[in-house]
Amino acid sequence: MTFTSRYLTEASAILGILDASVIEQLVVELANVQDNGGRLFIVGIGGSAANASHAVNDFRKLCGIDAMTPTDNVAELTARINDDGWKSSFVNYLRVSRITRNDALLVLSVGGGTDDTSYNIVKAVRYAKKYCAKVLGIVGRDGGYTAEDADVCLVIPPVYEDRITPHTESICSVVLHLLVSHPTLAL
Repeated sequence: MTFTSRYLTEASAILGILDASVIEQLVVELANVQDNGGRLFIVGIGGSAANASHAVNDFRKLCGIDAMTPTDNVAELTARINDDGWKSSFVNYLRVSRITRNDALLVLSVGGGTDDTSYNIVKAVRYAKKYCAKVLGIVGRDGGYTAEDADVCLVIPPVYEDRITPHTESICSVVLHLLVSHPTLAL
C-alpha cells in the first residue's frame, strides 16, 4: 500500500468513528450564539490558526455569526506577545473584546492546551468560563485542558500515533465545513 492510500484509509477510518452526537451538540451551542446575537471567538495555533481563520470566514459568510480570531490581526497579536507575553496573548484579546455569556470560544487544537504547551489556550478557556461564555472545542489526542473544561468538545481519536497532527488538523477542517453547512446554522 502506498503512503497516499494508507493516509486516505486512515482519514476515512477516523471520520467513521467520530462521535456524531458531540458534533450535533456543537451545532446546538453555535445555534444559541447565532440566535442570541453573540460572537464566536476562535483560537488555534499553527495549522489550527489557519483553520481558525478559514472558519471565521465561513461562520460569518455562511451562517451570519459574528466570528473572529486573534491570529488574523498579526499586528495586534505580535504587539501583545511582545508587550505581555505569549501566554496572555489570547486572554488579553478576549478581555478587550469584552466576552460575555452570549458569546462562545471555539478552541481548535491538536493538544488542547496544557501547562507546558499552548498555555495561552488554557488561559483563554479559563477566562471565557469566568464570563460564562460557552467553551467549545475540536481537539486531538486526549484534548488537554480544552477537553477537560469545555462545555462541548469533539476529540478527534488519535488512532494513528505517527500522524496525529495532520489527521487532527485536516479532520478539524472537515468538521468545520460540516458545521457551517449544517441546515440549523447555514443561512
